[in-house]
Amino acid sequence: MASSFLSLTPFFYGSVTFVASTKISHSWTNRRSGNCQPCLWNDDDLQLLNSNYKGDEYTRQVEELKGTVKKMMIGDQPLEQLEMIDNLQRLGVAYLGGNLYATALEFRLLRPHGYHSSSGEVMLSLCNDVKAMMSLYEASHYCFEGESIMEAAWEFTSKNSDMWKHAMELPLHWRMRRLEARWYIDVHERQADLNPINTGLGEILRFARNRLVESFLWTVGIDFEPRFGSCRKTLTKAIALITVIDDIYDVYGTLDELELFTDAVERLVGKMWDIKAMKQLPDYMKICFLALYNTVNEMAYNILKEQGHDVVSNLKKTWVDLLRSYLLEARWYHSGYTPTFEEYMKNAWISITGPLVAIKASLFVTNQTNQKELEFLESYPDLLHWSSVIFRLQDDLGTSSDELKRGDVAKSIQCYMHENGVSEEVAHEHVKNLMREAWKKVNTHRVAVSLLSQTAIGIILNLVRTAHCIYQHGDGHGSHNHKTKDHAMSLLFDHFLL
Repeated sequence: MASSFLSLTPFFYGSVTFVASTKISHSWTNRRSGNCQPCLWNDDDLQLLNSNYKGDEYTRQVEELKGTVKKMMIGDQPLEQLEMIDNLQRLGVAYLGGNLYATALEFRLLRPHGYHSSSGEVMLSLCNDVKAMMSLYEASHYCFEGESIMEAAWEFTSKNSDMWKHAMELPLHWRMRRLEARWYIDVHERQADLNPINTGLGEILRFARNRLVESFLWTVGIDFEPRFGSCRKTLTKAIALITVIDDIYDVYGTLDELELFTDAVERLVGKMWDIKAMKQLPDYMKICFLALYNTVNEMAYNILKEQGHDVVSNLKKTWVDLLRSYLLEARWYHSGYTPTFEEYMKNAWISITGPLVAIKASLFVTNQTNQKELEFLESYPDLLHWSSVIFRLQDDLGTSSDELKRGDVAKSIQCYMHENGVSEEVAHEHVKNLMREAWKKVNTHRVAVSLLSQTAIGIILNLVRTAHCIYQHGDGHGSHNHKTKDHAMSLLFDHFLL
């Protein structure tokens, strides 16, 4: 991740003084500059974030609309019911219906709910029906490994896809749910066959508007439901801290300093926090160490209070794994070593922060997380592994050129080029193909996994979808990416057009 979170977190950023001397060498140290661009948002922008749709009146309206929709679901027209379910999902309000919508029987809707339904035959006559072709294209992205029928469906629909720009840029299954809902609301309100009751239900989304900008976009993508507001707040702090520490390992810190910081955190695993461990650190790292201490303890306290589980050691372990992966990349950079593609990916799926963020979010949103589920998450199961692989590959596609300019370690694209002697274009295509294959593995494992709740599975998938959104058009996290700004304006600032 890059560093646009810095200016949104005065606790971490405003207090840090990046001094040129450290306690290691007692001399001036030449440090690399990340050339980080200033934040697009100021305090006045953040003060505009507010929701007027709170209280009993709006809660009552939501319940009335839910009742109306349930009555409509009892009709005897299966096709109309399925289309309504599709609309509710894409408007981002299906969660309000609980298990009501999980009874859909059509493949396009069954597979997103985790059912392994039969693929059926690919009908060539579908090319005369654009709407059906789009449904088949979206369905093909839920393909399991070895499912040749759906692979053929993807190849067929892709060749006839020049008319669906939005769908072809990124399939619905890979998209950030909340942002797609915001886009679909505008499209839905223009449809000639619009059901006015559906429009009213879609409008209640306005009460769910949120309060921060780029950093909060990640948390909105991970889980946007109103009841998880405290999770988004806590997770935003964690992501902000991740970004600061990432910049230290990638650019600012010397290798000696990074070794000391990693060692200080490693020695805390399985033990009580010992603030004395930071004595050997330079001043700017002490701030980060204290921030890590506060962040982990705050989250552990909230989980202990709400769920009765002590997760301090679990949270510390995820941080240690992340910092070890950061340190390995720093050693590669400072020694001038370019790893093989396999060697890079073995470490990079952890350094992308997917396991840490997914576990933190799952702990917070899953009520009464049991010990077996927690231990299973900590083992980094296949679903979490392959989701993090996609996260890493999408990040590298969007950010590697910018990060290399600031002196970062070689990414997957450069490692593949170096190892195989191919062009950047060939390496890009290889990474894109690997990402598609990884999605097949994710689709397979999300159905097969039994030790995770559907909420935890949703968290993992939504993290990947948000990564697609942030990095689809470049470095939407660390650079002044107009797409990310547009997304933030659309979700957090702009009102719906009535």
